[in-house]
Amino acid sequence: MSVIYIAAALLHDKAGRLLLVRKQGTKAFMQPGGKIEPGETPVRALIRELSEELALHADPDSCRYLTQIEAPAANEPGCTVRAELFALRWTGRVTAAAEIAEARWVTPDEARSLTLAPLTRDCVLPLCPCNS
Repeated sequence: MSVIYIAAALLHDKAGRLLLVRKQGTKAFMQPGGKIEPGETPVRALIRELSEELALHADPDSCRYLTQIEAPAANEPGCTVRAELFALRWTGRVTAAAEIAEARWVTPDEARSLTLAPLTRDCVLPLCPCNS
């Protein structure tokens, strides 16, 4: 089975919501982030992806490493996603860009009513700092 290495953000705000994104042509919502390029650290990959996909310019020092998580890939059949997960509290604007069709702020309960990527559903939601 092929493994896709990514950096992902548990991006949350002061109201207790988290940001989920949906890529163009897909149904599942997931964490913002993306593939780690050769020679790139996970936090640098995350900062780059957040900038490209959400026009979000975060300081790498504001990204707090949480853990490595793994689940079946939502959009690549037969692949596993292995993510370096970072928490990032964000109060600024986000704008869906690049391959992101939709970015949505939701509470953990609202997230559970959406179609979620396995990584988000099984690994990220239980870690959400805004979980009640």
